Amino acid sequence: MQIVHVHVNVKPEFVEFFKQATIENARVSVKEAGIARFDVIQQTDDPTKFILVEIYKTAQAPAAHKETAHYARWRDTVVEMMAEPRQGVKYVNVFPDDASW
Repeated sequence: MQIVHVHVNVKPEFVEFFKQATIENARVSVKEAGIARFDVIQQTDDPTKFILVEIYKTAQAPAAHKETAHYARWRDTVVEMMAEPRQGVKYVNVFPDDASW
């Protein structure tokens, strides 16, 4: 299992457009066999900041996700909406155990 938190800082004028594009990407991503969860969260005190919580079932699943058409569409759509490049931080699961996902 691989967990990635993708930190995204969006230009204020693009917050709603970013949200729409990202929700659509997440909606399709959760249907991928290798994805356990794909959450989109927004910071309450700064609505320009988002975290994508991506939980993959295998080490190969993130690469497979990045090969999908919906990921490429999202990536190309939101690139100009970001105030800075997004940053992914990788984690391993501690609790609950992998089988519980």
